[in-house]
Amino acid sequence: MSAATDAARAAAPANPVGQSVRDSLVIARRNLIRMTRIPEMVLFGVIQPVMFVVLFTYVFGGSMKIGNTTDPEVYKDFLMAGIFAQTVTFATAGSAAGIADDMQKGLVDRFRSLPMARGAVLTGRTVADLVQTAVTLLVLAIVALIVGWRTGSAEPTNVGQILAGFGLLLLLGYAFTWIGALIGLSVRTPEAATSGGIIWLFPVTFISNAFVDSSQMTPWLRHIAEWNPFSATVQACRELFGNPGVVQSDAWPMQHPVWASVIWSVLIIAVFRTLSVRKYRSAAT
Repeated sequence: MSAATDAARAAAPANPVGQSVRDSLVIARRNLIRMTRIPEMVLFGVIQPVMFVVLFTYVFGGSMKIGNTTDPEVYKDFLMAGIFAQTVTFATAGSAAGIADDMQKGLVDRFRSLPMARGAVLTGRTVADLVQTAVTLLVLAIVALIVGWRTGSAEPTNVGQILAGFGLLLLLGYAFTWIGALIGLSVRTPEAATSGGIIWLFPVTFISNAFVDSSQMTPWLRHIAEWNPFSATVQACRELFGNPGVVQSDAWPMQHPVWASVIWSVLIIAVFRTLSVRKYRSAAT
């Protein structure tokens, strides 16, 4: 009786949610091990945002008007939330290229032949990319402190708010990696995925409040910038970090940036994860 019960349990299908989590963690571990064996992937991912910090701080600082001042120290604190957000979103290109490379080498087809959850390959990849993004963000925050960025420069803040700001950044970055996953599944080569994964990010990041005060824009462009999901996260981080740049606006995302950031990120994850998993299932059919 006991042997028959054990056999029935062994033959019974695993909990789909538990299996999906386990399979995703296995794929994430595989990608993280791969990253450690190719350290230049992480190194180059860190160098680019550091260059942005240095260039924007020392080249544009003093020429940008924030509120009623062009003080470079004010612009430095204003800038960092935008640089942080740009960094986590530009990880999209790496996600797209990585998935396209796995597709081209036939690795994804081998995964498809295994008894594993369909979405685990993509979820594992995006989780691994999130870990790499967190490491990059940590290094970037240290560099920002070195060049003079300080939290609480405009309004008082606390550790909880600062951690919440970085949490919103990672949530936005994770949401955008799902856009990268869809791009990687939709193109034929890693080169095309890299181009397709980054070219659309320039208007998203620059038509925003990341690098300039949106109140200085023409009305129609300001409206676009204020409803940009990227802008909501930047504005939320400035509020949570206590940095300058919290402007008065009638746009709901600017009045409630924290909620807007969470809603936009969750919505992007829900839509693009669904599309990516559907694309993955039909890729070889």
